[in-house]
Amino acid sequence: MHNSKSQWLIRALFLLAMIGGITMTNASNIYDFSAERIDGSAESLKTYEGKVLLVVNTASKCGFTKQYDGLQKLWEKYQDQGLVVLGFPANNFMRQEPGDNEEIESFCRLNFGVSFPLFSKISVRGKDIHPLFDWLTSKEDNPEFAGKVSWNFNKFLISREGLLINRFGSKTEPLSPELVEAIEAALKS
Repeated sequence: MHNSKSQWLIRALFLLAMIGGITMTNASNIYDFSAERIDGSAESLKTYEGKVLLVVNTASKCGFTKQYDGLQKLWEKYQDQGLVVLGFPANNFMRQEPGDNEEIESFCRLNFGVSFPLFSKISVRGKDIHPLFDWLTSKEDNPEFAGKVSWNFNKFLISREGLLINRFGSKTEPLSPELVEAIEAALKS
């Protein structure tokens, strides 16, 4: 009985937080999160402390899927300067990421030579949103860049201090001058 009361209380608090628009993370930066790598191993994002991160929600059967190529080129060009591209496959938009983690990883490696870190398939919006994407899109935590992920290949630029410093939509190509300029500025700071 005590356990079911505790579970009820946790659910009630979660619902109140969601209604009030409060994130449940209490995170101060991206390093407060963990995620599952595509191979199933758990990884703290603290692993990337001091790096500039480009967090991208990806999909294999989307009109923007060719952006994997540009993301890989960014990774190759800037990784020695401290950039890490982090790919988070998501199936939130018209089921454009239907495969399991093994299929996703194989697709990315074979078709685009992806060698940047890939994570297990997650949800980037809705009731089952991953806490990282809840934080990235939160009005309270990141008011300047808040708002739901609009589609696949939204890009979130994270400073060396672990803070969200810019956000780019799906139509912004990875090698666009706008994104490259923002990455280079973040790498210099």
